[in-house]
Order: sequence, then C-alpha cells, then structure tokens
Amino acid sequence: MRAVPRHVACVMDGNGRWAQRRSLPRTAGHRAAEATVIDIIEAARSAGVGWLSLYAFSTENWNRPGSEVDYLMRLVRRVVRKHAPLLLARGVRCRFLGAADPRIPRELSRDFDDLTTLTGDNRGMTLTVAFDHGGRRDIVEAARSLIRSGTPVDEVTEQLFAEHLPFPDTPDVDLVIRTSGEQRISNFMLWKVAYAEWVFPEQLWPDFRAADFLACLHTYRCRDRRFGGLPPETNGEPR
Repeated sequence: MRAVPRHVACVMDGNGRWAQRRSLPRTAGHRAAEATVIDIIEAARSAGVGWLSLYAFSTENWNRPGSEVDYLMRLVRRVVRKHAPLLLARGVRCRFLGAADPRIPRELSRDFDDLTTLTGDNRGMTLTVAFDHGGRRDIVEAARSLIRSGTPVDEVTEQLFAEHLPFPDTPDVDLVIRTSGEQRISNFMLWKVAYAEWVFPEQLWPDFRAADFLACLHTYRCRDRRFGGLPPETNGEPR
C-alpha cells in the first residue's frame, strides 16, 4: 500500500440536506458542520497528512440568499475565533485561499489575517481554508500576473505558471473527498486537483467523522496511481 496522501482536500457538501432531513433550517446544518471540521482537522493531523484544504465558501455561493450568506459570515467568524488557540497548540499553520471579495465583512477579514499571523510559524500540518474561492479565478489571476511580469510567451511553462498561482508552495492535491455522494469538481482548486484521486462518501458533511476520513485514506492507499503511465512489468507482462 502507498503512503498516506501528502495533500488531502475536502469539499464539505451536504449541510443543507442534513438540516432538511431533520426539518430544520439550513443554518442548523452549517452550525452542525463545525464539529466535523474540527474532527477532520484532528484526524488528518494525527494520520500524518501534511496539507489539508477545506472548501468552505465558493465564489458561486454569493448567489445564495442574503440571510444565509450573512449567517455563514457570522458563523465562520465565531469558529475562527473559538478554535484559534487549539490550532496554535496543535502546530497547525492556517491560510485562507481567496477571501478577496469586498463583500466579506472587514471584521472577518481581520480575523483571517490574525489567525494567519498567529499560526504562521507553526511547522505542523498546513490548513488551507478556501473561502470566496474559485479555481477558474485563480487561473485567470495567474495569467494576468504572468502578463504583467512581461514573461515572453515562449518562456511560459507549467511550472512557471504554477508559481503565479496563490500559495505556490502548496503541493498538488493527492486526494479529494467530497461528501454527500455528489460527484462534481465545483470549481475547486482546478490546477491543483489535475491528478488527484477522488472519493465520494455518501455521508452528509455533518455526519462525516474521523473514522470515515480514515476510510477514505485507506481507499487512496489501495489505488494504483500511474499518472498516465503503465504499471511495472512482471515477466514481460503488465502487473
């Protein structure tokens, strides 16, 4: 079996359906998701995952009702402030991917900056929260950055392009977990997931726990990753 994936990304899907099945408002599903977030951070760190990325809010999520968006902004701020001491104590370095839209409350932006600074010297797992994130937007911004730098067309390579993406030190994603059984990319880290393995557990995100996360890691470790190549040959025949 292969090693634990270096970089795991989670599309945290199913909060609304979790609440609907219980005849609760959608906000109850978002609130219940907090326990899962902390559980998965702890599970990933304990399992030896070096990089964990969580898809918390997409550029498309601005199209949701204003009341739900406002609640999410308040909830995220409370979660960030509440768990900052734990993340610091666990040696987790925190970063926020996106977070550029002027509609994000100034107080929340400051909390993002404060947590980034607070945990910046940590050398344990790196936690990237994709908030106001869009994979296409990241690619467009990287192209604009290359143009502004005056790079000649013939000198543009995949490696150079990747250096103009946000957080260029982030390794490619090895495993993406999308809960609730939905099977879509949803504009998530498009460049980084190019060769990722995907797992689609049926659990809704608020029901997803450490044991389920570890089962996804086991699935990844059992897969044969060839990156377009062929498996090793045994006695002249493919294994």
